[in-house]
Amino acid sequence: MDALLRVLDEATVAQLGGNDIALALEDVKAVIRLMRLGEAQMPAENHIDLGTPLGKAYALPARVGGSYNVAGVKWTAHRPQRPDALPAALALTLINDAQSGLPRGLLASGALTAARTAAVSALALQLAAPQPVKRVLLLGAGLHAQTHLRMLHQLFPQLEQIGVWNRSGEKLTALHDVQIESNLPLALAQPYDAVLTCTSAAQPIVDAAAVRPGRIIVQVGYHEVSFAAIHASSKVVVDAWGDFAQRSAKSLFQMFRAGEFREQDVAADLCALLVDGWRPAADDSVYFSSFGLNVFDIALAARVLQAAEYNALGTLQSLFSGVQHDH
Repeated sequence: MDALLRVLDEATVAQLGGNDIALALEDVKAVIRLMRLGEAQMPAENHIDLGTPLGKAYALPARVGGSYNVAGVKWTAHRPQRPDALPAALALTLINDAQSGLPRGLLASGALTAARTAAVSALALQLAAPQPVKRVLLLGAGLHAQTHLRMLHQLFPQLEQIGVWNRSGEKLTALHDVQIESNLPLALAQPYDAVLTCTSAAQPIVDAAAVRPGRIIVQVGYHEVSFAAIHASSKVVVDAWGDFAQRSAKSLFQMFRAGEFREQDVAADLCALLVDGWRPAADDSVYFSSFGLNVFDIALAARVLQAAEYNALGTLQSLFSGVQHDH
């Protein structure tokens, strides 16, 4: 039997809806329900050091049941220092059939990651915000920030104001229909209902002064929110809590390892939000830590791959044909 691997580049993934945040949100909701049913598995990630300063490559495996019925691994190389003009993070996702184990597809998945991350933030704004969200402050101007901005326009057309701040103001000149914020402390002092942090800041830029009743702070980047801000929040919500708490660079997990936060102090996760109906009080101050769950990456990749198979798109590579293996 021959095994055909379908290879999808970035353009084909986009053509098939890989960067459609509304579709990604439906995938996220479906997978959350599968997680509650025990039909989604997500082992701990593994990583190796690359031969460049601070470079690492991460393997994130997962299995998703239901209509997806796939196993896969997302392989991402993080390259803070690089000799080329390609993105700092290069991501590929390999998808296998969960029953037979046969490989089905290999996808460029940077856009998938950005779409599922923005979809999770959308769910947080919909279900974990203490007040109906009318004004949003977005921090950052990179890929994830741009995808979040697209998410706000696509899924929250009722917003009265979107403010955007970035450390480098030159990246903001091309943005339209937003309020450009040049001073971060002053921006955080404005009556924004939600703050989305999508930066690459290595040190916190959001402190306790940003925490206020009725506001949600959604952290997408690594270490943008200070321990003091998390302490000051009345409710801490996560997408999930897992083994990654022992080594992730996310602010909340650094705080946990420093002995300044306990797992039992998590008020809710995505399953509690979507399945159990947990909601904060109107005067709560909510901090939402978005780690980024690879079960979502695998589900999005499976959906795009299914569309590619239906439309006969991508490049087919023959694998294992006629090969005899001795045991």
